Amino acid sequence: MIKRRNTRKIKIGNIYIGGDAPISVQTMTKTDTNDTASTIGQILMLQSEGCDAVRIAIPDFEAAKNIGIIKKAVKIPVIADIHFNWRLALEALKQGADQIRINPGNIGAKWKISEVVNAAKDYNVPIRIGVNAGSLEKDLLTKYGHPTAEAIFESAERHIRILQEMDYYNIEVSLKASNVLITVEAYRIFSNKYDYPLHIGISEAGPPSTGIIKSAVGIGILLSEGIGDTIRVSLTAPPEEEIRVAYEILKSLGIRKRGPEIISCPTCGRCKIDLQGLVTKVEESLRRISEPMTVAVMGCVVNGPGEAREADFGVAGGKRMGVIFRKGSILKKVKEGELLEGLLEAISEYTIANKK
Repeated sequence: MIKRRNTRKIKIGNIYIGGDAPISVQTMTKTDTNDTASTIGQILMLQSEGCDAVRIAIPDFEAAKNIGIIKKAVKIPVIADIHFNWRLALEALKQGADQIRINPGNIGAKWKISEVVNAAKDYNVPIRIGVNAGSLEKDLLTKYGHPTAEAIFESAERHIRILQEMDYYNIEVSLKASNVLITVEAYRIFSNKYDYPLHIGISEAGPPSTGIIKSAVGIGILLSEGIGDTIRVSLTAPPEEEIRVAYEILKSLGIRKRGPEIISCPTCGRCKIDLQGLVTKVEESLRRISEPMTVAVMGCVVNGPGEAREADFGVAGGKRMGVIFRKGSILKKVKEGELLEGLLEAISEYTIANKK
């Protein structure tokens, strides 16, 4: 059982972050925020995929003004991602953003930061300080030579102190790099000193083929150490893929379950059915199911029957045939070509019966 570190609890829209709140899953829209219809459509799709909160880019005033329209159409919290321009932060807050992501030190003069902080206080909206290794202050790069965990932490601490001096503590923090070990160490250093809730992830992780691995390793290490209150998997891929991978990471650690967990063997010379093809079809067929369940798709008689019996539903293949299991009981034997249909039928009958 993973013991989470005790962090402050803050509210972002209709969800809580930190403390005893569930670890939430976030992503960022990949639409032009000025294209209101496309942005709303993508957020609604992400809602259905289990996204708990969504961040949107605010590059200009038109985008900031669209927050009000977007908020009326969606249910999950909307976080405004803002860089440098303090007026955009004020407009985002005015339009109902549930959180703003800024780096106070990049906003400019102290009075500009004060304006943003006072508005955030008035609207009771938290600020996320988002430090990224790719945009560290020049003096820190000179001091440390390159983006190190210590440099990232020091940058975050600077921004925190700016807000604390203004008596503002409704803060969430992220300290990201594309390097897994640097990211992990930065979060460790921070967690040993501060109790602000943490948004964790590996920035610019890359395409799915490599980004999923980097994200799973980095986020997995942190979560296993009790660090992290909300996560984002950053991939060069559609945002729904980020949500799917995030839930797989949480499921693998027993932290939060959503949708099927598919257990399947890697296949070997004993396998007598097209297991790879079957697993692909099972995964695609179950993609829209949100109920937690374990589905085993096994290819031979060595581990297959045992794994299938331990799962909520399962298939154990034989020579051109297989057995369908449910909760440890054999339902029926079927031909290889009927395995997918038989498995989906068993899942459908069970889930329909449970909903009655």
